[in-house]
Order: sequence, then C-alpha cells, then structure tokens
Amino acid sequence: MKLCVIPARGGSKRIPRKNIRPFFGQPMLAYPIQAALKSGLFDAVVVSTEDEEIAEVARNCGALSLARSHQLADDFTPTVPVIADAIQQLANPKIQQVCCIYPCTPLLTSETLIKAHHLLMAVEQPYVFPVVSFPAAPQLALKRSQSGSMSPLFNTAENVRTQDLEPAYFDAGQFYWGRVDAWLQGLNIHQHGYGMPIASSQAVDIDTLEDWQQAEYLYQTMTMVKEKHEHRV
Repeated sequence: MKLCVIPARGGSKRIPRKNIRPFFGQPMLAYPIQAALKSGLFDAVVVSTEDEEIAEVARNCGALSLARSHQLADDFTPTVPVIADAIQQLANPKIQQVCCIYPCTPLLTSETLIKAHHLLMAVEQPYVFPVVSFPAAPQLALKRSQSGSMSPLFNTAENVRTQDLEPAYFDAGQFYWGRVDAWLQGLNIHQHGYGMPIASSQAVDIDTLEDWQQAEYLYQTMTMVKEKHEHRV
C-alpha cells in the first residue's frame, strides 16, 4: 500500500494562509492533491492539518483530512514526526511506502512522482527526493561585512577553477518518497536519501511573496508550453 501525506498547517507567517491562498483560480493545496491523484500511485491521499478550514478545502479537492495536534503544527516541528504521526494514526500494517508532498507545490507533476517512486524501488535508500543544482558554485560564495566590504565565505576554494569544483545541490522542497520504516524510525531525510536531479524551472520553494510571484511566472510558462505542445499534437 502506498500512502500520500500532505502536511498543511494553518499558521504560515510570511504568507498568511498560503496553503489555501488562491493560485490561478484554485486553492494552492489543490495542486499537490491533483498531482497525487493523477499519478494513480496512491491508495490514499491524506492532508494532515490542525486547521478545519484547510481540512475542508482538502476534502473538497478529493483528499482525506487527518487531524494533527497543535504540538505538531508549530513553526519548529520537523517534517518527519508529522508524517510518522499520520502513519501511526492510520495504523494500517499494509502501508509500505509513504510520500510526503508539501502543500505549496503548483509545479509538481504526476510524472515526477512516478519517476521518483520507480527510483525508490530501484535503489537501496530509505528516501528519494528531488534536488536542484546551485546556479553558481556555493564554494565561491562571498560574505559582506556591515561596512560593505566583501570576502570569501570558504577560503579553501578561493583559487580553484569553477569547473574543478564538485557540483552541489539543494533540496527542491517538493516531496519525499520514503519507506514506512524510515519514517517511523525518524531517519534524517538528507542523510539517508537519494537525490533525483530536476530542472530549476520545475520547482520553487514558496516562502515569500517574491517566491509566490516567481511560482506564478513559472506556472504560466509551463502551462503555455504544455498547451502549445497539445495543440501541435
């Protein structure tokens, strides 16, 4: 049995109510729910929340809602305990793989979820999640003092050619496929995960209004490309 859990709390600060804020005519939460349902992978798609309005939106979008305690819905609660709580509440011994999908992921596609699940079944890793390469070498990052003067953040790479630096990636912030035991044991995702590279145009981590505007731009672009392709076919 494969389970999808979408953790969507109601207390977002930088963009209030961002999980159900309208995004091109739908609540933001509708997009990951639709991607999960369209993939055909899951026996259940569940939204874990402490907020009744979010729970109602989730049900209207075709997902199940699962009550989350306020202790697991503050600003400091990590993801893994929230997913473990959902698994324990459902208490179904047939659950084998669980995918956590973040609620603000309008660029996520069902194809990406399917590809990541295939990798989870093929590799010997507890988790699989999407990663994006840094647009510039982070080893060459600079720091800026209060006076405005600049200096290297990492002195070890100052005289190394860019092409000789090891490629670096960051978590795309979209989803995590994991084996049920990994979630329940509380294994750290980044220390026990397999990174699946995706294009930077396929993901944006929405924390600020600027991020939201970037997501709108990327979503519009993605929609236009898709419609043009469908028209040609």
